[in-house]
Amino acid sequence: MGLENGESSMKEPLLLHHAKKTRSLKVVFLTTFVAVLGSYEFGSCMGYSAPVQSAITKELHLSIAEFSVFGSILNVGAMIGAITSGRIADFMGRKGAMRISSGFSITGWIAIYFSKGALLLDIGRLLCGYGIGIFAYVVPIYVGEIAPKDVRGGLAALNQLMIVIGASTTFVVGTALEWRILALTGIIPCLIQLLGLNFICESPRWLAKVGSEKEFYSALKRLHGDDEDAVSHEANEIQDYLETLEHQSNATMLDLFQTRYMHSIIQFGGINGVAFYANQIFTSAGVSSSKIAIIAFASIQIPITAVSAFLVDNCGRKPLLLASSTGTFLGCFIAAISFLMKEHNLLQQWVPLLVLSGLLIFVGSFAIGMGAVPWVLLSEIFPINVKGAAGSLVNLEHWFGAWAVSYTFNFLMDWSPSGTFLVYSGVCAASIIFVNKVVPETKGRTLEEIQASINSSSSQLLSFPN
Repeated sequence: MGLENGESSMKEPLLLHHAKKTRSLKVVFLTTFVAVLGSYEFGSCMGYSAPVQSAITKELHLSIAEFSVFGSILNVGAMIGAITSGRIADFMGRKGAMRISSGFSITGWIAIYFSKGALLLDIGRLLCGYGIGIFAYVVPIYVGEIAPKDVRGGLAALNQLMIVIGASTTFVVGTALEWRILALTGIIPCLIQLLGLNFICESPRWLAKVGSEKEFYSALKRLHGDDEDAVSHEANEIQDYLETLEHQSNATMLDLFQTRYMHSIIQFGGINGVAFYANQIFTSAGVSSSKIAIIAFASIQIPITAVSAFLVDNCGRKPLLLASSTGTFLGCFIAAISFLMKEHNLLQQWVPLLVLSGLLIFVGSFAIGMGAVPWVLLSEIFPINVKGAAGSLVNLEHWFGAWAVSYTFNFLMDWSPSGTFLVYSGVCAASIIFVNKVVPETKGRTLEEIQASINSSSSQLLSFPN
């Protein structure tokens, strides 16, 4: 009887702790959902132009050049948004930045809806681009700062999953809806987010950085529930880390451009060129039903990105990136060999199937790691005192790379389809070495522990004689 009472008394605190943790995770999940509505909006903007091209050009009498401006100006707006995203998020807070982003996106969609010609259409697209340029930075940063270390990777990976869902949904729905109505559907996630932002807390790390102590503790309590020990432990860890940063010198521009933080190698692996011009690639390869191929190309990304969100906290960031880099290399190499066979009239009947297989391997491999994990790392590896400036630079570099690859893709394909994919496969092969040698593993560590590890590694490198 005494043993049973003892076991009961031991189980009660454990059950109470489990109940508190479950409640706090529900708050974190709800908070994350509100934030990643911005990611869905990001995807909606990216997926809008493809299904409406013929309808818009016909109704507004646009030339191919005018519609090309409409499609590409989104990246211009995103680059402008990227430049300002870090400063806005540091000055206005993470929630404030999301409000501004939603506001610009809503205004942009309304401008597109009322467009009677190219000018207002382009202005609306530019405003949407500015909005998603901010979203691309602030959403993964915010989720990374509010999520517990054991689920942070998976929640941060939801950013990419929602981008893919938003783009795919808009692409599919756009085949059925009139283009003006489709523009109005882009407003919906922004309105829901603006409403939801009133019910979620600000990033506790940002609050601590700006000295809002009362709000800082309040945010931690909302995220951790009644678990006073967890609140006290995380509060002390964050404050100790901020005190340490005060005694360190400010980061230089060279620090912000360290190669481990750059997205260049991802963009120049060809993902935007392949994604934007997949239909053209399938047609040039002789795929008989390019529409079915496009649907397969778009739909495969959603389940694989969902799997990535589950694996990132179980397998780690680095293994997923290595697997992803290897797969993207293989997919590009298969496509290159396939087009080489077409150029030399070898096994012509196999070329369409091989190109389709290569691109599906490429985009599936990209989705499992290179699509989501770099955004997870972006939310983890920068010190909070340089996160705004560094994040803006990485975000700008990401959008510039996206524009450069999408702009040069057609020129490269005109030069040589096989050569194009050989170039991309070379970049993907280089990314395997890059990830293996440079990228840190951050699984299962708090943001403060990650910074301590990175600083320790840097100090050891600096202590080595030349």
